[in-house]
Amino acid sequence: MGIATTISPFAPTSLPEAPAIAGVRFATAEAGIRYKGRTDLLLVLLEPGTTAAGVLTRSKTRSAPVEWCAEQLKHGKARALVVNAGNANAFTGKRGHEAVAITAEAAAKAAGCTPQEVFAASTGVIGEPMDAGKFAHLLDKLAADAVADAWPQAARAIMTTDTFPKLATRRARIGDAEVTINGFCKGAGMIQPDMATMLCFVFTDAAIEAPALHALVADAADATFNCVTIDGDTSTSDTLLTFATGTAKDCPRISDAADPKAAAFKAALHDLLQELAILVAKDGEGITKFVTVKVEGAESTAAARRIGLSIANSPLVKTAIAGEDPNWGRVVMAVGKAGEAADRDKLSIWFGEHLVASEGERAPGYDEDTVARYMKGAEIVLRVDVGVGKASATIWTCDLTHAYIDINAAYRS
Repeated sequence: MGIATTISPFAPTSLPEAPAIAGVRFATAEAGIRYKGRTDLLLVLLEPGTTAAGVLTRSKTRSAPVEWCAEQLKHGKARALVVNAGNANAFTGKRGHEAVAITAEAAAKAAGCTPQEVFAASTGVIGEPMDAGKFAHLLDKLAADAVADAWPQAARAIMTTDTFPKLATRRARIGDAEVTINGFCKGAGMIQPDMATMLCFVFTDAAIEAPALHALVADAADATFNCVTIDGDTSTSDTLLTFATGTAKDCPRISDAADPKAAAFKAALHDLLQELAILVAKDGEGITKFVTVKVEGAESTAAARRIGLSIANSPLVKTAIAGEDPNWGRVVMAVGKAGEAADRDKLSIWFGEHLVASEGERAPGYDEDTVARYMKGAEIVLRVDVGVGKASATIWTCDLTHAYIDINAAYRS
């Protein structure tokens, strides 16, 4: 079924110890939606009064759960989240929307709330009809069994071609109160997020009103998940949701993202999302190299990002890295095709600390054997100065190997 059998060489040896957050409980089940012998259904129960915010894919073919979440984010209140793996419930027509409604009604009954307080997300195969009847009946028992300390189990239940669960935790202060932020995500292929990653869920006990929470999440996502690419393909299901229970002791309520009291929380949220985004890149399908692309000297941050994505998404650049070939000419090509301002005669390129090109030609001190040895490392940094401004951006990606083809060629078989 196109599932990776080799664990990423960048898989962490252990998951972080994510502390319980008051007002957040989890339960998982083997619903058999597509996979056998593993959990594929997650229910999260949330404290009354929990606020919700998030960013969603801008794909023109987005899934039914994404459209459901877009509606529920308008009121910014949440009591439950249901996530399934194995079926994206995308391009499934009227039946797809009916499946989300059935799921939300069943979860609302189990959680003791309204369907409008239920958020839903799905990941997996596109175009396969979703039969909510295969798992909606499980939600009552899941609600009864939900516990606060099941972060690893929650992260595993939403995986598809991921080879390891992705979980991160941070603490921050808001006024005199200490708050916790925990998050988990999934993603390994069909990754070039457009507002979010494939699926990412973040929880905090901070007291933050929905509009302020949205501003904080959108800003952090733009500089983290929107700077990750595996293969340049934006999913129909990209969803990043954040829930704030407000249960932290003596936490002042934040109603404005610009409130100075929220500064430490903002920094911690950005740091957590960046860690999760990098974990996605480090689990790219068929990965053997983790690649950081740094672009400097651009006209604007947006221009620097587009140049970085042009480099990171180039099959020629990615396959050269997989083959440990220091073919910096392919980077020159990728800069040129990006459509952003770049001065050919001021262009400089580094592979790691090695200057390979400068002032429009090969660097005088370039030594092929030295740079080839650098390319044998597991983590590669490409740095480019395009010579027209002061803006910069960083993009995270991986190489492109035959294993990526194997996984995706057999994804539905």
